[in-house]
Amino acid sequence: MAFPDARTTAVSPPSHIPRDQSRVIWLLLAAAFVAILNETTMGVAIPHLIHDLEVTAVAAQWLTTAFMLTMAVVIPITGFLLQRLTTRTVFVAAMSLFSAGTLLALVAPGFAVLVVARVVQASGTAIMMPLLMTTLMTVVPAHSRGRMMGRVSIVMALAPAIGPTLSGFLLDTFTWRWNFGVVLPIALVALTVGAKLIRNVGETTRAPIDVLSVILSAFGFGGLVYGLSQVGAEGASGTALVIAIVVGVVALALFLWRQVRLQRDDDALLDLRVFRYGNFSLSIAQMAVLSFAFFGAITVLPLYLQDVHGLDALASGLILLPGSLAMGVAGPLIGRVYDRRGTRILLIPGAFVAAGTLWMYTTLDARTPVWIIVVVQTLLSIGLALSFTPLFTASLASLPSRLYSYGSAVLGTIQQVAGAAGVAVMIAVMSAVSTAQGAATGHFTAGGTQAAFLIAAIVSLPIIVGAFFIRKPADEVADTTTPTTRDGAAPDAVAATTPDTAAHAGQDATA
Repeated sequence: MAFPDARTTAVSPPSHIPRDQSRVIWLLLAAAFVAILNETTMGVAIPHLIHDLEVTAVAAQWLTTAFMLTMAVVIPITGFLLQRLTTRTVFVAAMSLFSAGTLLALVAPGFAVLVVARVVQASGTAIMMPLLMTTLMTVVPAHSRGRMMGRVSIVMALAPAIGPTLSGFLLDTFTWRWNFGVVLPIALVALTVGAKLIRNVGETTRAPIDVLSVILSAFGFGGLVYGLSQVGAEGASGTALVIAIVVGVVALALFLWRQVRLQRDDDALLDLRVFRYGNFSLSIAQMAVLSFAFFGAITVLPLYLQDVHGLDALASGLILLPGSLAMGVAGPLIGRVYDRRGTRILLIPGAFVAAGTLWMYTTLDARTPVWIIVVVQTLLSIGLALSFTPLFTASLASLPSRLYSYGSAVLGTIQQVAGAAGVAVMIAVMSAVSTAQGAATGHFTAGGTQAAFLIAAIVSLPIIVGAFFIRKPADEVADTTTPTTRDGAAPDAVAATTPDTAAHAGQDATA
């Protein structure tokens, strides 16, 4: 069942967003906010859970590891789900899973049930962001996508900012169950309203699911994320870690090979033809590097603040708050600039600021004033804001509409794996150096912090180069059956691109 030629089915993007579709986007934004907020509250709660549930630190790590594993397994499948099921069906399924998991966690009688609840929660969370991205790309006119992606960046910035701070307050005032008790009513309201108001966006297709691809995906992405999550983890087995990563790499290679074969008949679980569009591939690579540095940094920094400066979890969260708020506030403005001026005016300064602040973090020690850390973290957040919004928009806008769902799934998967790698590598380096400097197990030194941020700073350098090559695509992207530029635009569409793109159209190679 081949796709029709894009030249006979291309539809001009709408000039405005219909009211019912705008309502869908706002509901998805609210649902994604709740899901990400929940995801970021658990780290602060782990010490309390160890005491209240009488489990070891090694066992307690499964509350985050199981969540990450489930996300890594489910996200690659979302491309298939979004192609085959309606928007309303996917939303109701995702929010039902998330709400059920949250309720189960709230009333969990013991640790085992709480782990199961986290898995159920993660199953719904994994679907929300790809669903949001795919819907946004489908219904928002091309000239407004940057502005709407700016709103997505608010969700991605504010939820992680509020999560740890809110969790710290609830833990100091009530019990760990309130982390789920606060989220549950919001999730149920979003589910009820969404089930009533959301209508389908785009068209669905019918095809059988390839079970072998699902299995290979689970072992591939799950094995990689599990192995990475165990690097530097207390009580982790070196043998189990190596086996997990080897199994992940082998299964992932087989998964990719099978997708290449299946996509010839348009039956792939995750269509890899998204990588035929050079601008998408370059944007994804840039996003992977930023995710590696970002998720590693926001994990290492609180540990440094608590162990080296002696701050509590709530104070550490408050130090991260100004940067996240700045990131959220800047999002819509950055989106408007993208719509009008393209990518380079944002990505180039964003890359220099993000990389520069990571290098500044390599100088942290016990004498560094807290206010300097707040300023540097805020600058890092602004640099990331200048990068994330144009990267999200330019990557997916480089694809034809039929590949939006697969592009969203690839984007989510890359973020998850790169983020897990960043956390694993930076924590492992931080632990090794701290131990060598005489720190007790589970504690960290300023020298360990400097070494961890040195890794992130070195890894961040390629984003400075990449920022000069990523461009805003044309408003309409042709199918791969039509000759395309590296940005994924049909040759006759180059004239309609922004100056940022058109100025370099003659340099583009075919995809």
